[in-house]
Amino acid sequence: MTADVGIHIEGLSKRYGKGSTAVDALKDVNMSVVPGEVIGLIGPSGSGKTTLLKCLGAVIEPTRGRMTLGGDVIYDQGWKISDLRELRRDRIGFIFQAPYLIPFLNVTDNVALLPMLAGRPNGEARERAAELLQALDVAHRAKALPSELSGGEQQRVSIARALVNKPPVILADEPTAPLDSGRALAVMRILQQMASQYQTAIIVVTHDEKIIPTFKRLYSIRDGRTVEEAGEGRSLQ
Repeated sequence: MTADVGIHIEGLSKRYGKGSTAVDALKDVNMSVVPGEVIGLIGPSGSGKTTLLKCLGAVIEPTRGRMTLGGDVIYDQGWKISDLRELRRDRIGFIFQAPYLIPFLNVTDNVALLPMLAGRPNGEARERAAELLQALDVAHRAKALPSELSGGEQQRVSIARALVNKPPVILADEPTAPLDSGRALAVMRILQQMASQYQTAIIVVTHDEKIIPTFKRLYSIRDGRTVEEAGEGRSLQ
């Protein structure tokens, strides 16, 4: 597997419990997302979306299968990375339905915190934060507290935070659920631009009918199994 892969999974399965009470939440799931691509992951409640996202994010351990991240095997019938916390911090970005910004830190500090925790010099971390805030059109809010931002600005800052450590993969869990159509499509436009600019593979878990037509590729999951589908790829320009 070469480094031109954002994330690739083969035969990924997750079983909860043992014996007659065992439940197979994922069953031989296969998925591949290349750098610069934004794909959608859809499916009904209870289909396995959350379990798959937690496996991809190294939050829970699969039962079997193989996962490759940015060209490196991170799971193959067991974790191949000794420090999963470091893996999540440095190589996987997370975007949630709510921004979860730290209320007593200003915008720059919220974005710069992760690289600082990773041991990067403060000046370098803040420079990276400033670059992303400029790219996301919120540089003018750099010294503001989260409570002083609009909902759209908070979501942009959370996207900057997800990108700050230059992860090969970003996992976005219902990032547009609370937004109206205009703001939801604006978030998708930003994710597509950031994926292309920073060559990040982005997986968006969603129920949001407003944004589903924007994906060129979709994975539909039902009863723990995924099926790849061609999306409409509707232009956001």
